[in-house]
Amino acid sequence: MTLQQIKGFSKLSKTEKINWLATEYFQNPEAGKEILTQYQNADEKLQKLHDEFSENSLSNFYLPFGIAPNFNINGKTYAIPMVIEESSVVAAACKAAKFWGDRGGFKTEVIGTEKIGQVHLSFNGSFTELEDFFKVVAPKLHEAIAELQQKMRKRGGGLTGLELRDKTQSLDGYFQVHARFQTADAMGANFINSCLEAFAEVLLFEASQYTHFKTPNPKLEVIMSILSNYVPNCVVRASVCCKISDLKATPNLTKLAYAQKFVQAVQIAKIEPYRAVTHNKGIMNGIDAVVLATGNDFRAIEACVHAYAAKDGTYSSLTHATIHNNEELEFWIEIPLALGTVGGLTSLHPMVKLALEILGNPSASELMEIIAVAGLAQNFGAVDSLITTGIQKGHMKMHLLNILNQFEASKKEKETLIAYFKNHNVSHSAVVNELNKLRS
Repeated sequence: MTLQQIKGFSKLSKTEKINWLATEYFQNPEAGKEILTQYQNADEKLQKLHDEFSENSLSNFYLPFGIAPNFNINGKTYAIPMVIEESSVVAAACKAAKFWGDRGGFKTEVIGTEKIGQVHLSFNGSFTELEDFFKVVAPKLHEAIAELQQKMRKRGGGLTGLELRDKTQSLDGYFQVHARFQTADAMGANFINSCLEAFAEVLLFEASQYTHFKTPNPKLEVIMSILSNYVPNCVVRASVCCKISDLKATPNLTKLAYAQKFVQAVQIAKIEPYRAVTHNKGIMNGIDAVVLATGNDFRAIEACVHAYAAKDGTYSSLTHATIHNNEELEFWIEIPLALGTVGGLTSLHPMVKLALEILGNPSASELMEIIAVAGLAQNFGAVDSLITTGIQKGHMKMHLLNILNQFEASKKEKETLIAYFKNHNVSHSAVVNELNKLRS
């Protein structure tokens, strides 16, 4: 089948878009249209709100909204909302919350909240003459964003520093204005980008009027102005610590041996990138789930976190573990998280507003702490399983219902097989075999 290109798709009504899509792409057009319609919200006002979050919106794509209760963070109890399709993630978070809740809970500290924006420049002269120009124009850059900063300043944020950087060793003629910001409880992307574009206008205008460049026919160009999602100075630390004697012994490991094996597992992720990627992916299972629930940008968080994991030249574990004097196990994470609790979806999406209410309407800094804890808890659950029972035992039992649903098991079949697999290893083939036995 040759698919036809379409012009003016965005101008079509939703019904027209769905009809075109169904005709061109679906083997069963009516069934496809029915699914898209089923997942639209019956409340027209609410559906319109969702439609306006994106372009060419046809329907909604649902993910489970779950809760991991009983998190003790700095002595306060939280129920953490998590949006994720993998059931074992929420289960592992709940288990870790209970384990560490009985051992003093999670401790957190926000180390910094600095955000970064850059104006990328091309200049055919020397850094010295551009630096002389920058010193003259810097006050005008501050003036240019005075109005933009008014509301942000009232909330305790705003521009905190400007620096001209010479990047010509990496790329000929490349310089940048490196700007530092505080954005209070907003993620701050729109604010930062507006400031940067104002800087760009001033730089271009003032360069056209500046008469002290020594380079003949000086040419200053703005390549682009954009915030950076890499925020190595917007960092939070979360940790847990308990006596070795308070750990749980396993049939094959003493409490000390368990702690030693746990530390070894984390150390392997620190030096082996193949392991580190999967290790950190587990951390992000917990982090992304809460980031999504609270209406924040998980793509920006992912990009930043993985860049941070490679900041020392090799991709490495985001978590750390050590044993103090053979008496205490300490486990912690330091991670960059640029988050917002005002603006964007936080004031528009009903489920996001509900999630933030569940968390006590935290500030951006408090949300950093909560989300870091979710990542640490997730990693603890994963490493704990890996060094004891193996990852598949717990994971596949949580995956059992997905397999049964795939084969359209009845309520009675589900009850029978859930009971059976409480005492048997779960695998896809084992579930299929037992289901076929029941049906025969």
